[in-house]
Amino acid sequence: MMPPLVPWLKNNLGLSTSMSGLLTTIPLIVFALLSPTIANLGIKKGNAQVLLGTLMTLVVGCYLRILPNKWFLLGATLIVGVGISGGNVLLPAVIQEYFPYKTVILTSLYTFMMGFIASIGTGTSAPLAQQIGLAGAMAVISLFGVAALLIWAMAVHQLPHKQAKQQVTPHNHGNSQLLKIPLTWMIIFFFGAQSLLYYSMLTWLPVYWTNTGFSTTISGLLATIFQLCGMPLSLLTPIIARKRSGMYFISCLMGGGFGLGAILLLVCRHNFVWNVLIAILLGVAAGASFSMCVVFFQRRTSSVIETAQISGIAQSVGYLLAACGPVFSGMINSWTHSWIPVMLIYAVIAVVMGFDGIMITNHPPLNTQKVK
Repeated sequence: MMPPLVPWLKNNLGLSTSMSGLLTTIPLIVFALLSPTIANLGIKKGNAQVLLGTLMTLVVGCYLRILPNKWFLLGATLIVGVGISGGNVLLPAVIQEYFPYKTVILTSLYTFMMGFIASIGTGTSAPLAQQIGLAGAMAVISLFGVAALLIWAMAVHQLPHKQAKQQVTPHNHGNSQLLKIPLTWMIIFFFGAQSLLYYSMLTWLPVYWTNTGFSTTISGLLATIFQLCGMPLSLLTPIIARKRSGMYFISCLMGGGFGLGAILLLVCRHNFVWNVLIAILLGVAAGASFSMCVVFFQRRTSSVIETAQISGIAQSVGYLLAACGPVFSGMINSWTHSWIPVMLIYAVIAVVMGFDGIMITNHPPLNTQKVK
């Protein structure tokens, strides 16, 4: 919800442009640093219980952001990042642990609702700020976090009791052992590549479209299309990927969608209709990408412990790349005074990511591999 509120934050708190950028960067860095730690906490204390704790942290951070002080805002944003990290890492493991026979439908709903609620926050924060002020808008939208906390607090007591620390088996490798397995690095690269592409494009596509001659209104419209068109695929991807052929299809769709979209942006620079189609293509690829990562976390591991570990490791690297991607994209554009190198790099990363997804699909799960 924060990017649309940046103009109000600048006016009310005297936030500089560089500090405004930290509102997006801080959570990504927190995701990168804390994901493995949260995964290990889930293994030791129980995924459901740790998720409840991170939801509490999220709500506290959301309401601390309301305080009219820019340093409180940045500190609270860090706390929010800690809270969000819990859901990112632990929800795939929670689904697999407590609902093993409903993994497909619940993963679909999880990834869809994540994008749906985020779009509501993004779309309503600025109008709310105009009507009830900055603090009021932030307080109202933060009620989503309160609702999630209350619902999960009730749900935790109804979940079947599980021993928090599961016995380690030969197939439940530690993080250091997992890093010796090629499949782990394939999944790390896959998550990292999709994170870099998504966050880089989310940051720079509106600027790119404005630079090519579209008005800020049209650029904003195209960016909205990019975000909204991913929602159906986030819902459908786990269903499509139930079979190996579906996993192949989604991997090719992601690699081809991101890669072809980046190239077409250079070819069809000034045609509005073509750019609408490109925004749809990129949005479809982006929508499928995170859901496919969750599918790999669940389908290429043999236990809840490994799901949490792989999720934590992959998201740690992935969000680090997500934080760096927009920065390096801007630097390359500044050095070359052109978007061509940036888009070509995106295309290459996308193609390699697509092939990586196919290789992950072909690989046996972790429990059939030997750790050297």
